[in-house]
Amino acid sequence: MPEPFQQSLKPLRLVVVAYALVCLAATALAAPGHQTWTVRYQPARIVNGSPIVFWVTTPKPVKTVSATWLGHKIDFTYEAKQKSWFALAGAGQETKHGKYPLQVEADNDAGRSLAFEKKIPIQLQRYPRTVIKVPGRYTSPSPEEQREIAEDKRIKEDAFKTISPNKEWDGTFNPPANSEYSDVFGVQRVFNGTVQSTHQGLDYRVPTGTPVTAVNRGKVLLARPLFFEGNFVVLDHGQGLLTLYLHMSKFSVKEGDEVEKGQQLGLSGGTGRASGPHLHLAVRWQGVYLNPQTLLALRLP
Repeated sequence: MPEPFQQSLKPLRLVVVAYALVCLAATALAAPGHQTWTVRYQPARIVNGSPIVFWVTTPKPVKTVSATWLGHKIDFTYEAKQKSWFALAGAGQETKHGKYPLQVEADNDAGRSLAFEKKIPIQLQRYPRTVIKVPGRYTSPSPEEQREIAEDKRIKEDAFKTISPNKEWDGTFNPPANSEYSDVFGVQRVFNGTVQSTHQGLDYRVPTGTPVTAVNRGKVLLARPLFFEGNFVVLDHGQGLLTLYLHMSKFSVKEGDEVEKGQQLGLSGGTGRASGPHLHLAVRWQGVYLNPQTLLALRLP
């Protein structure tokens, strides 16, 4: 190429390079703090029966975040320290192993929506079987007792319809009693030789009269005696999350009370269908029962 022609291209090259640098600078200034969605969760190994805490970071600032998970609607809460959104959810014990989509939606102040999907793996957890002896009336109730059981079922169904749409719990969940476990979640229960149910809670080996405390902040949804549950307390922690306390000997709260984490709910006992004194703690989320032991181990803001 002739030297005079090369010399004439130099100013043009400088202009092109300068223009490219300006464009790069403008792009950098306009880019949001996060270029992609991120989804984290705990526990690291999710199984059928697991409570789960999801953490979502959006690519742009948003006003609300919600998701659909296994047919359930989840509302997220913003955590300023981590600049991320979190929510509690769960996979019921009947959930098959496989990968399931978490479908996330977010809205900004202008009403514009963002969407993202991530598949979350659920692994298979096999649960054992245990044999229990209880009075015969709890495996073969009389017609009158069957009517009582049906009425108890109606009471629970009506109560579960009135749960709070807002998050009431705050921070990590605490054990309701300081004791070893006598039975764990998911065990198939064989009462008097017949498979009657699956153990949908966590049993604490405590004698009658042991104080039972709220695992987190919430509202007393039920506090009354029922046929199978005995003296029974249900706390509503909001957004479909309930904790249930069974077989108590005494109540310290009444329906409608607002309670704080660690507040005494009553005393343990052996009322209802129980083989002896103990505390049964159950966790119910949007109609499915989850492993309390896992919930108590989650690190929550």
